[in-house]
Amino acid sequence: MTQPRFGRMIPAMVTPFDENRELDLDKAQALAVRLVDGGSDSLIINGTTGESPTVFYPQKIDLFRAVVEAVGDKVPVIANVGDNCTADTVNFARDVAKLGVDGFMCVVPYYNKPPQEGMYQHFRTIADAVELPIVLYNIPGRCVVNMEAETTLRLAHDCANVVAVKEASGKLDQVKAIVDGAPEGFWVYSGDDSATLDIMKLGGAGVVSTIGNVAPARMKEIVDLCAAGDWEAAEAANERLMPLMKGLFETSNPILVKEALKLLDFPVGGVRLPLVDATPEQSERLAAIMREVGVLSA
Repeated sequence: MTQPRFGRMIPAMVTPFDENRELDLDKAQALAVRLVDGGSDSLIINGTTGESPTVFYPQKIDLFRAVVEAVGDKVPVIANVGDNCTADTVNFARDVAKLGVDGFMCVVPYYNKPPQEGMYQHFRTIADAVELPIVLYNIPGRCVVNMEAETTLRLAHDCANVVAVKEASGKLDQVKAIVDGAPEGFWVYSGDDSATLDIMKLGGAGVVSTIGNVAPARMKEIVDLCAAGDWEAAEAANERLMPLMKGLFETSNPILVKEALKLLDFPVGGVRLPLVDATPEQSERLAAIMREVGVLSA
């Protein structure tokens, strides 16, 4: 199977904060290096798991710059620049391109609920304005609207620098339609760790991963086994890690991802309001799951 441009296991990195909920750039750099050393193929910075709604443009710039400095050319760095205003996204993407990132992620516009033609025009406008490759991000659970397969495929065929989609619609028939209709060099990534194996069976490239913050080598093993066609071993590895894939989402992401890193003695601070930190009960439950799957020592 051909190796995708950005690889197969791409953690959506959490954004570290200090005790005052300010950016902790030193910890961000340390986490980026940790994830690369754990086998990550690329990094997505300041996506949903990175608390993008509460990290504003100047802070995003500082964060992107710090991560690029930390990882150098070891792996591609993909900056989430997506917003629900097309003009703002274009202007911001142009600024971010100057930092040396390797690509952009752009989410379906949220809250304003564009129709399919609006989504197409939004992404087409961004793609025409920048040169770097773009990963589309379809997540109806957060954006209210679903970008249909036909719209994704229009963009894939019409825009040379639209190179992938992170699909978190939960619709495997939609994923299959995109995989089957995509041009060469366009890749479909699972936007949900627990759906990765099923999506790769349909021809997906890999995963933009939440659990990759906590157990990058374990998730890397699963996608590599899938890519090699060793489905029996992939299914066994997937089953072993599934309790944690699901457990990290027992409350709003990334509350429990940050708590998991704290339990692993790599604290990255709490979350910003309106999210709230894990409760003691949630932390205890999470620790039990981490021990169950072998991520945390007994």
